[in-house]
Amino acid sequence: MDRVILHCDLNSFFASVELLDHPELRDQPVAVCGDPENRHGIILAKNEPAKRFQIRTAETIWQARRKCPELVLLPAHREKYRHWSSVINGIYERYTDLVEPFSIDESWLDVTGSLHLFGTHGKGLADQIRSVVREETGLTLSIGVSFNKIFAKMGSDYKKPDATTVIGRDDFRQMLWPLPVTDLLFVGRSAAQTLARYGIHTIGDLARFDKKTLVHILGKQGAALHDYASGAEHSPVVPLREMPPPKSVGNGITFPHDLVGWESLRSGLALLCDSVAGRLRRIERKCTTLQLTIRDPSFRDICRQTRLPAPTFVSRELTDAAFRLLQSVWRPSAPVRALTVTAQDLVPEAEAVEQVDLFTTQSLPRRDKLERLEKAVDQVRKKYGRSSLSLASSVPSSAGTDDPDCSKNGPS
Repeated sequence: MDRVILHCDLNSFFASVELLDHPELRDQPVAVCGDPENRHGIILAKNEPAKRFQIRTAETIWQARRKCPELVLLPAHREKYRHWSSVINGIYERYTDLVEPFSIDESWLDVTGSLHLFGTHGKGLADQIRSVVREETGLTLSIGVSFNKIFAKMGSDYKKPDATTVIGRDDFRQMLWPLPVTDLLFVGRSAAQTLARYGIHTIGDLARFDKKTLVHILGKQGAALHDYASGAEHSPVVPLREMPPPKSVGNGITFPHDLVGWESLRSGLALLCDSVAGRLRRIERKCTTLQLTIRDPSFRDICRQTRLPAPTFVSRELTDAAFRLLQSVWRPSAPVRALTVTAQDLVPEAEAVEQVDLFTTQSLPRRDKLERLEKAVDQVRKKYGRSSLSLASSVPSSAGTDDPDCSKNGPS
């Protein structure tokens, strides 16, 4: 028997969440954007009226305003998005314990084993979930129903907003094979260009192409894409509790003004490392490698990494390591537009062991004290908000930003 997989995709999620607080703007073109003063002046999300003006995610504010002069711009509030994402995934869990988040606004649900409890079929249950989410949160979603995750995902994209689309074994060829190959999940621009050289322009072209030749052309990705297109994909829905831990945790900031001088640069690094260390502590992981990416005003990047002397999630130790990396490749007079810090080679906190030097045994007590201090800071921030406490070395004003979590990088 085929599985029944749902893919739930919240419609215009960021914009829809902001409009919960601004219902008077619901029928006007609205976009959520970064702060132009902080050089984050791009469109992050838009509502349905804005989409009718061809407003696109990631285009600049001035480009969007040129298309739609009356466009209303709202700032992003990531804590709100995380809150509503958690609430809605909680609703999904009423219907099955197999819920796999794909992003902050998308999740797969395997309802094969629980469908009989609701006395309906896949489409009926999808419609019920859409109705419950709309009534309890004011948000809408589109749901794809299919026998595997890839086609369920394509179903949620097939018709929007607030719709259910069923893609079955009998009709997936008619529905999906005529679509451009770029509509298939994980087919990016580079892969599409490569496939085009072999006459593969649609999903059907890909499905009918020889699988062994695809492997020769694209490696393992070729085999996976062939399975996706032909309906042979069968990966399980993996709930969050069973997912493998992240392989890295990173954070990056584009600063409101270029940073110049060791003091400003270290403050910027401290801000990032404080955020990365906090995330490591939340997932109970320590890192053994630190990577630093530096971007200059001409958008040239330098990337360096270093092995740490001991596993750590202490922000001061991460800052020291990142600063040493920076000093090894940078001049203090050279301006920096953006910095990214990534903690890599993560190990569980309980298994992180430091090799003790018999002649220098002071590092363990010192680290233990720092860990207790920073965990105490975590508790205060959890209760009173992130801005309630800041480390002295990462005073936001010195780096020109006060929102390290509004970044392009996260656990990966």
